[in-house]
Parts: sequence; C-alpha cells; structure tokens
Amino acid sequence: MKDFLFVFRMDNSKMPTGTPEEMQALTKRWMDWIGGIAAQNKLGDRGNRLDMSGRVVKQGAVTNGPFVEIKESIGGYSLIKAASYDEAVELAKGCPALPLGGNVEVREISPLS
Repeated sequence: MKDFLFVFRMDNSKMPTGTPEEMQALTKRWMDWIGGIAAQNKLGDRGNRLDMSGRVVKQGAVTNGPFVEIKESIGGYSLIKAASYDEAVELAKGCPALPLGGNVEVREISPLS
C-alpha cells in the first residue's frame, strides 16, 4: 500500500451555508464517506479542517494569509492508503465537496530516504 494525501479545496464564494439541520446533514455525508474509507482499512489519518486564517512565511517576511481574495482555498486534508493512484482517485470520487463545486487534489506521499 502507498500513502496518499487528499487536499480538499473549495471556491470561497461557494462555501456551503444553511440551516443547522442542513449543515449537520452535510457533516454526516463527510463522516459516512470517510467512515467508508476507514471500513476498507484505507484510512491513514482522517485529517482535519483548516482554519481560514494563517500566516505566509517567505524569505525575510511573515505576512497574514492566505487571503480571502484567493478564489479557491484549502479546507482540509486526509491521509489515505491505496495500492495505486487509480485506487486513490476512485476513493476521492465519493468526496461530498465535489457536488458543491469543490475538488480533491490527490498526491502520493514519497517518504524521505
């Protein structure tokens, strides 16, 4: 098995809002999806959501960011175990962010030698 990183991205203008019941239903879809991956013993770490605030560190400077002017932001991540990129991509296709206009970046993790 190889390790993959799922990076969840969403257009800031399409971030879901709704009643508490609708938001709870969306959270349940996320939990069901990630639970299905875990049930297949392919979940390395469910990961976390990321706060919208942060800092950007560059040579000689630290600034506030990422900025809300950025159209698409990273909302969270998960670590997945899969035999191949194709399998990891198939697992990503069930992500609840996709019908909302979001996307999942799938990246293989290459251990440092």
